[in-house]
Amino acid sequence: MKDVSMKQINHLIERYPQLNEIKGDIVLSVEKIIEAYKNGNKIMVCGNGGSAADSLHIVGELMKAFVLPRKLPMDLKLKLEKTSSNAKYLQDNLQMALPAISLVNEVGLLTAYANDVAPDLNFAQQVLGQGKEGDILLAISTSGNSENVIYAVEVAKALNITSISLTGKTGGKLKGMSDILIAAPETETYKIQELHLPIYHAICLAVEAEFYTEE
Repeated sequence: MKDVSMKQINHLIERYPQLNEIKGDIVLSVEKIIEAYKNGNKIMVCGNGGSAADSLHIVGELMKAFVLPRKLPMDLKLKLEKTSSNAKYLQDNLQMALPAISLVNEVGLLTAYANDVAPDLNFAQQVLGQGKEGDILLAISTSGNSENVIYAVEVAKALNITSISLTGKTGGKLKGMSDILIAAPETETYKIQELHLPIYHAICLAVEAEFYTEE
């Protein structure tokens, strides 16, 4: 990990000293995500309720510029010039993305699967269909006991997809089954969620810094 990436984690701990006890887990998560992106893989994110909203938020930070410019490489700009009459508009406004998918957003699939098969396998089915070896599943559950999230992690394990679980202090059932557990040191749901946001912001900032900081 580059120094600029590590600085984002250190800044998180400066602002939220109570997270120092899980700093190592956050660092390991960033390293795994960076490795996945370098290998051409992607991140899948899932959760329920407020954690579903967090899933969408995370994808939004990864799939477009967060705080750093993400300019298109020259070879892509040249390809756009050859293929599009709107090349300049595309060149000026498109941004490089860190591939990420939120598993909470496929309303048609989720409702069809819930109605026709099994609602608690809604995320697991998408991991099976979207995931490939080397990907990352970021599983968010404040209790660590959300059944549909647990099933998704089980499928990820079978497919050799790294699971990073973002939970509350106890970790719940996800503690014993996740490759990496980031257990925010709170026990009340809203307090856990209040820590989840700066944690995943820092992760996104660190990963972005790794790839888009100009040397």
